[in-house]
Amino acid sequence: MMDRLSIVQKTVMSIFLAGMALVVVIPLLFFGTVAFSNAAEMSEFPKSLFPSSTVTVRVEPTESGSYEVFYDSGEGYESIITTKDAEKLEKHFRRQYSVTLSGEEILADFSQTLENGPMEFTYKKDMFYNFKQFFSIVPNAAEALKNSIVVSLLTILISLGIGSLAGYAMARFQFAGKEQFNVAMLIVRMFPVVGISIPMAVLLIQMGLYDTLLGLALLYSVPNIALTAWITNSIFIGINKELEEASMVFGANSFQTFMRITLPLAFPALAASSMYSFLTAWNDTISALILSNENQTLALVVYKAIGTTSSGIQYAAAGSIVLILPALVFTFIIRRYIGQMWGGVEL
Repeated sequence: MMDRLSIVQKTVMSIFLAGMALVVVIPLLFFGTVAFSNAAEMSEFPKSLFPSSTVTVRVEPTESGSYEVFYDSGEGYESIITTKDAEKLEKHFRRQYSVTLSGEEILADFSQTLENGPMEFTYKKDMFYNFKQFFSIVPNAAEALKNSIVVSLLTILISLGIGSLAGYAMARFQFAGKEQFNVAMLIVRMFPVVGISIPMAVLLIQMGLYDTLLGLALLYSVPNIALTAWITNSIFIGINKELEEASMVFGANSFQTFMRITLPLAFPALAASSMYSFLTAWNDTISALILSNENQTLALVVYKAIGTTSSGIQYAAAGSIVLILPALVFTFIIRRYIGQMWGGVEL
């Protein structure tokens, strides 16, 4: 009886976990499909869950010497364009089908219909066409990508530089107001970044740092300094003081001991803190909207592209993929160190 009950429980749990996985994976899969779909595929209904790597069109010659191009959008072939102009055909195939052939090459293929009658032609898509278009048509997209990288790195440096020292001080020294200081850092962490954007904007204007990458990094560092201090504090407490004392016995000063002995042992905590700092700076849009005008970040550019694009949503989706990938890569790189911090669990 117990074995049957255990089997039922495992089955129910497996079904539940599979359902949760589908709820997460299917929207992400569809989102990725949009990023790799061309304009013609975006008009199809129902929309395919996977993008196609090729495009098939039907071409019929006309009495005037032009070529009529038909495309199957899911309900049979429909006439899309009739022309014999190489430039128009090239633009049409680029915009609608993500096919990057020259107009002369397309006309050379279509000329076969003059002898053979209506024919179908299959062309290979440029799977990264939407990504190229995103950086081509969205203003300052490439510059925004560079800005996001710089802001994220500055946020990590500021947060780790100040937060790790604060965490070490709380772990190693006794001073008046220590408990109140701990609580104050927790309160700072409770505020959303956007909640301190307005007062920070006033301060940054007075300091001449408004609409600068350093100004954005300072804003993002405010809550992350507190988080870094909390994380590193617990790690520093677990590091044996005797190691530091032994280092100083052999002639190292306090700073050398911290940099060569204590800090390397606390590296997993620093890796976890850097991940939180990176994600805060990389994904933020609202605070960047308030504090930046010329020096926009990639998240803000993608946000504006999605909000202002009535057609070509696939380009904005491609920009979103570009936004997601660095965060995935960064998390993948430091996953082992985070696992070490949580008891050596491999992620």
